Amino acid sequence: MIQRHILIFIISILIHFTAISQEQETENEKLQEQETEKVQDSVKTKISYGIRIGIDLSKPIISFIDEDTKGLEITGDLRLTQNHYIAAELGYEDVFKTEDYLTYSTKGSFIKLGANYNAYENWKGMDNLIYVGVRYGFSFFEQTLNSYTPNMSGTYFITEPIEANTNFKDLNAHWLEFLFGMKVETFKNIYLGMQFSVKKMISTKEPENFKNLYIPGFNRVFSNDLGVGFNYTLSYNIPLINK
Repeated sequence: MIQRHILIFIISILIHFTAISQEQETENEKLQEQETEKVQDSVKTKISYGIRIGIDLSKPIISFIDEDTKGLEITGDLRLTQNHYIAAELGYEDVFKTEDYLTYSTKGSFIKLGANYNAYENWKGMDNLIYVGVRYGFSFFEQTLNSYTPNMSGTYFITEPIEANTNFKDLNAHWLEFLFGMKVETFKNIYLGMQFSVKKMISTKEPENFKNLYIPGFNRVFSNDLGVGFNYTLSYNIPLINK
């Protein structure tokens, strides 16, 4: 009887120590899992800070389709923080336009400076942009009134176009742009982009007895001195540093 009690006591001690060892193993496993999670959480994603330089694809395409329109635009941006960029566009245009009662040509250069804010939250390893931005634009150009037709509707006289060939030089314009755009990294450091802008004229130097109907960089000037624009860009990001 005594031997049986001793055996039961020994077995209970063994069961007790076995349970303790299992609890310790479980706690050790939990601690290892927590340490692994901490290590995983401590891994940081590197963000590339660089200069992105590109070209507006729409202008060469339009120049190829329409022989009366020639132009080129270079785009660029520099990353300052994770979501903030300074940006610039510069280029030139040479266009021939036909309105209801006149034909004219405009040629000149422009530059636009401003900033973009990226509102898109990328997944790890991605570097795409959906952004809003603002630009200050400046253009210096010249216009030529090629011909015009006097508006004499309602009379018996048949009007003929008058060849004017009057050139107006040293013209300029200043405006603000508010824009929305996106850039997608299709290959490593190569981006395809699209941008739409609404423009408001600040000031412009106009010739006597004529109005600036088209301004390089601003495009067609509508009523209330408003304008719109768009571009499709192909750009390459030159990495400078990784943070």
